[in-house]
Amino acid sequence: MTVDTADVEQKAQSPSERSSEKPPPSEEPPPSAPRFILYLEGPEYAKNLRQLTLWTHHVLLPVYGREITSAAPWCSRWWEHQEAVAQLHGLWLAWADLTGPGSGMSGPANWHRDYLGPVMQSLRDPSGPFAGCKPGSHRSKEKPPVDAIDPFGPDRDRGRTTG
Repeated sequence: MTVDTADVEQKAQSPSERSSEKPPPSEEPPPSAPRFILYLEGPEYAKNLRQLTLWTHHVLLPVYGREITSAAPWCSRWWEHQEAVAQLHGLWLAWADLTGPGSGMSGPANWHRDYLGPVMQSLRDPSGPFAGCKPGSHRSKEKPPVDAIDPFGPDRDRGRTTG
């Protein structure tokens, strides 16, 4: 059996020593972690929304999509509800992290317990983001009123009368 001394030396180094080494020029740097969808815009947002839609329509709903009732609403145009997009994106990221290659054997159980149940309960709550929607009928959620867009911004004194 032949032992590669370079491989042995690298395994003996601490993670911090290995991270300070530059990768060989032929290796590409590892991809960066995905960003939360609410921070994305334009083509990057569209790409992530399409990936989320494919996962939602081909994995989540066929397996976990329960019957629609007034006590558990769902909107067939869920992507038009920003809260639903945000929650489903977080659920999808957790699913990828806990069920993908390299995840531990208990990852799927943890995903079900810690992520799937709470997110689906929140989304399908009668007062949740789909509250006004019925099968075949989408209704945008009314936003709560706000007296001032930026009450503590630089223009806060404008329009205020002195007494």
